[in-house]
Formats: sequence, structure tokens, C-alpha cells
Amino acid sequence: MRDHAPRLPTSPGFWRSPLRGPRFTSVLGLVLLVGITVLFVTGLASYAAYNPGLSPVNDKTPDKGILGFYLFAWPTDPHWLYRLTQGVHVTLGVTLIPVLLAKLWSVVPKLFALPPARSLAHALERISLLLLVGGALFEFVTGVLNVQLDYLFPGSFYPLHFYGAWVFFAAFITHAVLKTPTALRNLRSMRGSQETPEKTHLVSPRPDAATVSRRGALWFVGGGSLLLFATTVGRSFDGPLRRTALLAPHGGADPGSGPNGFQINKTAAYAGIAAVETDEDAWRLVVTGRTGTVRLSRAELLHMPLHSAALPIACVEGWSTSDQWWRGVRLRDLAALVGHDDGPPDVLVESLQRHGAFRRAALRANQVADPRSLLALQVNGEDLSPDHGYPARIIVPAAPGVLNTKWVARMTFGDL
Repeated sequence: MRDHAPRLPTSPGFWRSPLRGPRFTSVLGLVLLVGITVLFVTGLASYAAYNPGLSPVNDKTPDKGILGFYLFAWPTDPHWLYRLTQGVHVTLGVTLIPVLLAKLWSVVPKLFALPPARSLAHALERISLLLLVGGALFEFVTGVLNVQLDYLFPGSFYPLHFYGAWVFFAAFITHAVLKTPTALRNLRSMRGSQETPEKTHLVSPRPDAATVSRRGALWFVGGGSLLLFATTVGRSFDGPLRRTALLAPHGGADPGSGPNGFQINKTAAYAGIAAVETDEDAWRLVVTGRTGTVRLSRAELLHMPLHSAALPIACVEGWSTSDQWWRGVRLRDLAALVGHDDGPPDVLVESLQRHGAFRRAALRANQVADPRSLLALQVNGEDLSPDHGYPARIIVPAAPGVLNTKWVARMTFGDL
């Protein structure tokens, strides 16, 4: 007579799905090995793009210590660099969600296996597994919430995601070193007597009848990932393809059509910018440098040598625009106006916006020196709209969107 089914998850017989097995888990694990490595590298690139070592106003992850060992001056070439790295980071992260959930489901019996530790190596594996599962859930959840502009977690996204990534990836590397050889063996030899004792931890001793094959389950997971990819990737493009990004926010107010008809993340109303502040009779740009301070009206800026550059806007949430045609005064010309004609230095840019993150931003000297870096006054042949930063905004090649400060009020050139 058949025994009653075990009621405790610590019993191998509690887990009845016939889909669980070493091959299923190994395929998912190797996909995540590649995918999460790419996520980590592009995440580090995103952090470096903020030039966090330049000024405290750029660094939302204080006390990083040795975790900032790899930082370097973020380049301005190619001009679409941040659009690429952050687009890959966010789109790949969303695409991997079904794979991650399937992997966690496939190994859940091991989380309850007894005894907790059979050896030192096994204890290390169990600890890394707990950190891995917790870190993965934390990183993916906070990342998705940030993409959706839902800041439900306590504290700032930047330090939470940054420090969480290092904890998660440390556990991920430990787990990968311990398990990748086994995963590769599982894919090479998966028949009969070749099963090892470790493999039986994933295979139920009392499996239910199968309703789908493991190959079918893998196709199901892959289909879920493909669906998420198809409904996310459009956020990195303009035009009809952007409408396919059903799971991604499309910014604030509808930007409408015309020269200023491209994505807006923060409107003038949201930033508290009053029309009286941006009126041509009231607004002045204050530029400070080696030889003192000058105040420039918008009309005076328009009478300076104007230059054009085709540059995108790319945001940390993963969305971006195609190249827009910007026209304005080169940052290096503004630096020369206040005594830095021997080579532009770093610059601190301050906005009319009084509250919120990145109302001030620092740009490195290599960014100021690039001839495509502009204090933009127009876009696509028309004056900037209020939501796009009228009367003047920064546009710099390859920089994160938040460093392209809108509603610029003051620029201070020199050591920050």
C-alpha cells in the first residue's frame, strides 16, 4: 500500500514535479551565468558613466570605498555608448525574469534539504545559495520598480541597487565556481547509471505524472522571456516601435508631435519651474570661472557662435531617444569666456529646479572639451519647449540623461 505523501518540505518526496532535474536546472543556470555577468558589467558601466568620483553631487552611493576601484573618466565616444549599455542592462534584466524564476523553482527542494551542511564545501554552497536567492530577488525587484518609476522601497535606489549588486554578484561568483563544472557535466552525460548522488536532490522519488516535457518547459520559459523582450525593447527607439514597449513607462506628459515631440521624463511642472523664471526678460545664465562671473541673456547666447550636434538622450530607466539635432553654444566656448581658453576644466551645472536629485550635476573636463557638448537653446530647428529645458539645457554625448541638466541657471568652471 502506498504511503501518504510527505507533508514537510524537508522531505524529498514533498516535491512531486517530474520536471525538476539536473539537466533542466543546468540549462537555466548556464543562461543565467552569461546573462547576469552581462548585467553586472553593464551595471558597473552605468555607475561609471555618472563620474561619481568627480563631485559629491554626482555620487548617490557614498562610502563606496574599494568598490569604486574600477572607476574611470567616462568617454564621450561613441556618442551612443550609454544608450547601448543601459538599454542592454534594463532590457536584458527584464528578459531574464522568467529564467530566474524558473531556476529558483527548479532548485527549491535544495533550500530545504537536510542536514543543513554535510561538509565545509557544502556549508559554503548553502550560504552562497541563500545570498544568491535573496540578492537576485532584491536586485531584480528594485530594478523593475525603478524602471516603472515606482519607488516603493525605503531609501534611494542608487545605493540600494549598487551595494545589493556587489553582494549578489559575490554570491553568484561563489555559486558559479562551485556549480558550473557540475552543470557542464550534466549537459554532457545525462543517462541512467551516469546519475550522481547530487542529481537525485532535484529528481523527485515520487514524481507525479508528467503533463509537459522538460523540453516543453524550457520552450515555455524561453517564450516568456521573448514576450518580455518584445514588450520592453521598444523603449530604446522612437516612432511606432516605442508603442510596443507595453510594460515600460513612456515618460511624463505626452510630448506631442513636432520638433520637441520626443520622450520627456521630468516635466517643467513636475520640477516646479515657473514661467516667470524662464521669461527672456528675467532669466540670465550665470557663468563663473578663472576671470570672474558673467551674466548672459538668452538673446546674448543666441548671438554667440552656435553649433549643432546630433545626440540621443538615454536614461537610467533604460529608455532612450534616437539622435535629435541640438543647436547651441559649445561648453568649451563658455569656459573660454571666463578665462579657460587654454583648455576647459570640469564644470558644475545648476538648474532652476530647487528640489530633487540631480538638480546639480558635474561634468568632467573631457566632456566639456568635446565639440558636441552644448548648452542647447534649440532642438530639431525649434526653440526648446519648457518640458525639454527652455531656456537652455545641457546636452553631452554618451552621458546619462540626468547629467544633461535642464533649465540651466548657473555654470561654474574650475576645480570642483
